[in-house]
Amino acid sequence: MTTMPRGIAADVHSAVRRRRAVAVAGAVSAGLLVLSACDKPTPRATVTVGKSSISSEAECYKDGDNLGQQEAAKCALKKSSDTIKVAQSETLRIGVDPEVADTGWALWINGQQVTNVYKKTYYSFQGVDLFADQQGQAAPKQLYISIVEQNKTASGPSSEFKGVWNFKLENSDA
Repeated sequence: MTTMPRGIAADVHSAVRRRRAVAVAGAVSAGLLVLSACDKPTPRATVTVGKSSISSEAECYKDGDNLGQQEAAKCALKKSSDTIKVAQSETLRIGVDPEVADTGWALWINGQQVTNVYKKTYYSFQGVDLFADQQGQAAPKQLYISIVEQNKTASGPSSEFKGVWNFKLENSDA
């Protein structure tokens, strides 16, 4: 036989249930508020040299929308604190998320595009001497590279620029 609370005991029991329901509703509301304040993470790009690797979210990114060439060029000139040491003639490896590879990407150095557009998630620049002496000038101690998400067209320059990831390379031989 089941007993049911009667009188004052029933009122106390239902008050406890109401408080629990209000607490649960409050916790759910607070959780949704916290989640709605979070930004969606951008795709990542990774630079690897030897056994060292650094990874970063985009410096400039509009959820896959076109930034435009001028904005991408401005972003590519921003100095990055994500740093990796590179010896001369060392292999430079770059990896990007699949959604970046679907659009295409190019390597920029000090704000200038230096490669064609790749549509791969990984590319290895073997034996590239990024710090080569320039016509009577000493090899630079550092340079800034950017991975720029941009489309590959059949003919002519890219028309869409969707994201920029910046990294600082330090010449370990300087």
